[in-house]
Amino acid sequence: MGSDLSPLVVTLWVLNVLVDSGGQLAFKAAASEPGDRDGMERWRFMLARPWLWVGIACYVAEFLVWLAFLSLVPLSDGVLLGSINIVAIMILGRVLFREKLAPMRVVGIVLVSIGVAIVGLTP
Repeated sequence: MGSDLSPLVVTLWVLNVLVDSGGQLAFKAAASEPGDRDGMERWRFMLARPWLWVGIACYVAEFLVWLAFLSLVPLSDGVLLGSINIVAIMILGRVLFREKLAPMRVVGIVLVSIGVAIVGLTP
């Protein structure tokens, strides 16, 4: 796989990480906004907030980027490389939302990162 990582593949991979992470973080921001609303009132409030729409736009962009990415790499490699999104989201969740990273989650981040590096670097 490593030798197959053309500049276009790497660009699509990075774009996928960015738009997927951006979408997840936008949805978290939309769901975390303060308010004592329940049920449909909460949904109406979230629908009026920009974060929800940013998340939806990111997911539409991710769909297109992911299709382009998968058209250039085998599915098994693409899915494994795409798992780095989990790492990015966990780290950004910690930075932006002060979410806790328990020691076992940190171990998971390291293991996923090693796995992605192995897939990305092996021919």
